[in-house]
Amino acid sequence: MPYIQNTEADQQAMLAAIGARSLEDLFAPIPAGLRVAGALPLDPGLTEQQLNEHVSGIGTWNRAASARPCFLGGGVYDHAWPALVDHLMQRSEFLTAYTPYQPECSQGTLQWIFEFQSMIAELCGLEVANASMYDGASAAAEAALMAVGATGRRRIVVSAGVHPHTREALRTYGRHQDLEMVEAPLRDGLTSWEGLVGADTAAVLVQQPNFLGLVEALDRPAALARDSGALSIAAVYPVALGLLRSPGAAGFDVVVGDGQSLGVPMGYGGPSFGFFAARERFVRRMPGRLVGTTLDRQGRRAFTLTFQTREQHIRREKATSNICTNNALIALRGCIFMAAVGPRGLEEMACVSRQRALELRASLLQVSAIREAFPGQPFFNEIPFRIAGGEPAVTRLKTALQQAGIAAVLPLSRWYPGLEGVFTLACTERTTPQSIAQLAQVAADTLRMEMAL
Repeated sequence: MPYIQNTEADQQAMLAAIGARSLEDLFAPIPAGLRVAGALPLDPGLTEQQLNEHVSGIGTWNRAASARPCFLGGGVYDHAWPALVDHLMQRSEFLTAYTPYQPECSQGTLQWIFEFQSMIAELCGLEVANASMYDGASAAAEAALMAVGATGRRRIVVSAGVHPHTREALRTYGRHQDLEMVEAPLRDGLTSWEGLVGADTAAVLVQQPNFLGLVEALDRPAALARDSGALSIAAVYPVALGLLRSPGAAGFDVVVGDGQSLGVPMGYGGPSFGFFAARERFVRRMPGRLVGTTLDRQGRRAFTLTFQTREQHIRREKATSNICTNNALIALRGCIFMAAVGPRGLEEMACVSRQRALELRASLLQVSAIREAFPGQPFFNEIPFRIAGGEPAVTRLKTALQQAGIAAVLPLSRWYPGLEGVFTLACTERTTPQSIAQLAQVAADTLRMEMAL
């Protein structure tokens, strides 16, 4: 129903049922000084047609990413997905499903979660994965807490190349856990670990690729963590794993990330889902749900939640984590997406995204005022550029592109003092050569005009 009818007679009947004489009686406990005197300051009422036209008009202010070129990255990317992702996700069996505590009537939900876990574990190069988490930031924070529980230490060394929102989530989680958060600085765009990892370190956390879009060398932090008895944690961009070596193959203990690029719309930054994979020896310490497979009495394959004693609803304050749920409906999109595109499709997405980034770099380097911020450093699909003129020039370029209908330019100085005049641009398989040429032309015209002035 578009609205619930509430007539004067209905109001009087409800008031009589609760023993109130008027609507004023309902608000009597609220001090008079806190109540609005007289009528609410609202505009006159609208007819249904007028209201529909008003709301539709507001809706036209939004600009969908599909309606214009999008070169924004920074953790949310304009990837495509097969049409069947939307179709299957909207089936009533999925939309109305609830927590699968009763396996005998939740086999469908439990099976797709099991398949999701299997694909995430394979993607990350590890043995086990959970049933998804809220987002990539909370997954990373939970991984850090798991490392603290496993090692008995309370020092977390985090690369400054980890997404700023993830680092903020880590600080929020650790504020009341007495955790020491140490940031490993960036040197020429990549993480420098020298002298930071030792016998008191619980975990080493790195992002691949890092927030600047550059590809980190994973062997070094994995070895430092292993030699010091700490856990190594990698926060990954999953599409990049279609082309890059998995952190599990590099020796990492835990891999986390945000699944937005796996068939989830950008949606103004959310909602998305997080994923969490680890080596099997940590399975009893992993946060969130875990679905396992077994055989029923007739010898048929069956699925059920396992290790539920880890969860808050049973162990309460002794639980491994306070997270005892997962973003199931959004993670279902990721599951359908991965099943639909398969390993070959993911590799093709990664290769095309990388190729478009190479084309973008070649085009922008033809603009005299723009150069690579960290020349020679490897990148995936997101590139840091430096512009002559510093932050004012970055702002003018962003404005000019916006006026041309192009969503682009993420200024890094917002999070990294010292990187004034540096910004990133990202490409995906949806990026076209025409949009790259358009961006380069607008950039050249804008900066040429500035130089003339």
